[in-house]
Amino acid sequence: MKTKFQPQNARELALVALEGVVENGAYSNLQVDQLLKKYPLADKDRRLATNIIYGVLQHKLTLEYWLNGFIQGKRLDPWVKTLLLSALYQYHYLERVPDWAVTDESIEIAKRRGNPGIRKFVTGVLHAILRKGLPDLRQINERDLRLSIENSVPRWLVNELTGEYGEEDTEKILQSINEPAHQVIRVNTAKTDLPTVKQTLDAAGIEYQEGQVAQNALVITKGEIISSDLFKNGEITIQDESAMLAVESMHIEPGDKVLDACAAPGGKTVQIAETLADEDGHVDALDIHQHKVRLIEKNARRLGVEKRVTAHALDAREVDQLFDDESFDKILVDAPCSGIGLLRRKPEIRYTKTLNDSKQLHKIQLAILNAVAAKVKKGGIITYSTCTILRQENDDTVQAFLAEHPEFELVKTTTARKVKDNRHSPTLTILPSDFDSDGFFISSLKKGI
Repeated sequence: MKTKFQPQNARELALVALEGVVENGAYSNLQVDQLLKKYPLADKDRRLATNIIYGVLQHKLTLEYWLNGFIQGKRLDPWVKTLLLSALYQYHYLERVPDWAVTDESIEIAKRRGNPGIRKFVTGVLHAILRKGLPDLRQINERDLRLSIENSVPRWLVNELTGEYGEEDTEKILQSINEPAHQVIRVNTAKTDLPTVKQTLDAAGIEYQEGQVAQNALVITKGEIISSDLFKNGEITIQDESAMLAVESMHIEPGDKVLDACAAPGGKTVQIAETLADEDGHVDALDIHQHKVRLIEKNARRLGVEKRVTAHALDAREVDQLFDDESFDKILVDAPCSGIGLLRRKPEIRYTKTLNDSKQLHKIQLAILNAVAAKVKKGGIITYSTCTILRQENDDTVQAFLAEHPEFELVKTTTARKVKDNRHSPTLTILPSDFDSDGFFISSLKKGI
């Protein structure tokens, strides 16, 4: 049910944001940005609201399991359930926030938004939770169910990861995905260099650590980056370290002609363009939607590489419409995928994706690879990457492509810092538990001469 409820503080804004994500399917990052612009909060309250929103989404199954023991199967209005879940999250996970503050403000929200009956019900549930405490999840005997509830992921994902990575690595992956996501910047070498950016950050009092996965990466530990001159001037951009590796592994040369087949919003397009020469090198970037093409162009302008980029509104499966065979030295297919590697940043997708979604995406990924195969020159490489860690979208897609295209061979993916260089597989899989970065997959498909 739609409401005209206007948030007046951090907890109320968190409630409205969570409703948008859970009930209306909004993307959490977009919902948070939109509401914080519409209802400005002090920095401390912004942090609290953001923490509650992402925390409830990350731990939703855990919180629902706990809540069920206190509502005796009672059917609740969605907003009331979300209010109770957010209070539970604060009780259990926010140790510095006093229980009385959570209780008082939650009851006040119930009173302001609901009616006396709802206020009374919320009061009773919250007092019961504080009085009785929460059930011990370790008492859940069935392993898959326990891991599902403890880590707030669907059972199908627990089973799939266990089958692919084994029990020990699966538990490490699941524990890692509910840790806070790092904010990472990539230095735009078309405009500046790493030492200069570090000097500017030091002067601004912004704290950072050296990236351990990708070159020209810094992990921001304290300070505001989006409003900095470095970001506004296009000297840096926001990009996870794992995502940087796809382009890094392509070993772009200044004179290369490159196709970025699934480009929006353009983070990897501009990363490619940074290394290209204005006179000789060029990258053509594709996206199926015109408004996303404009986003690619906007990012290219901000980073000062617009002369090296041409963006097209085109489905990558229709590349024959624009390009001749053997037009490109290198092609990047950063394919549409389930996004399971991004659960830290987009926690809500774990509740909406299914194993069947992954299988359907495999078909789309293979169709894109098949379409672009003829467009790379002999001796050139197609880099196929995803932000998932599920085999059917990664190695299975690569093997299906190779079975249809014997003119290609799978060669070892290498990066500047030789990430996981002692692995046995030629493909590179970064698990969320490896470096506390996003989960990512990269493969390198070389066309025979």
